[in-house]
Amino acid sequence: MKHELIEKNIGLLAIFIVIAISFGAMVEITPLFWQKDTTEPLDTLRPYTALEMEGRDIYIRENCAVCHSQMIRPFRAETERYGAYSVAGESVWEHPFLWGSKRTGPDLARVGGRYSDDWQRAHLLDPRSVVPESNMPAFPWLAENVLDGSESAAKLSIFKDYFDVPYTDADIAGAEEAVKGKTELDALVAYLQSLGHALK
Repeated sequence: MKHELIEKNIGLLAIFIVIAISFGAMVEITPLFWQKDTTEPLDTLRPYTALEMEGRDIYIRENCAVCHSQMIRPFRAETERYGAYSVAGESVWEHPFLWGSKRTGPDLARVGGRYSDDWQRAHLLDPRSVVPESNMPAFPWLAENVLDGSESAAKLSIFKDYFDVPYTDADIAGAEEAVKGKTELDALVAYLQSLGHALK
């Protein structure tokens, strides 16, 4: 009963668990780093505009990813409800990834263009005005907070330099002007309307 030696020694058991998980990770995860379809963007993928990038940051700040996922699994029930299942090439420029794991609200991976800008605004300001059974909180301050765009160019520049997102110098130079004077609500709606554009 040699296995009893390992089972009764917590330290030794922990070491063997780490070794087993490491081998599993090497076999399952490491090959993905060299597969083209997991490391290269789809041909139809475009970078976020400066306003959409600001909206994405607001989405993160307001913890929208806690209740909404952005990853459609390859199951019939999901694809019939939300659209084409998510693929790795859609997310190569996402840092951090916003796939989520919980769905208190619906998945948003393909929400772009499904509703009008006015519907999105109404839903964010008073969710029950358009979806009576919604348990989503209202975000009225988004319509009041105005963006100055002072950090927009730096954000695009970081994504270009560190994550190889193909922003042009013109995109970066015009970022502040593109965002300045817009509300946080405008930015978040722009971001939501951009979701799923690569696989419509």
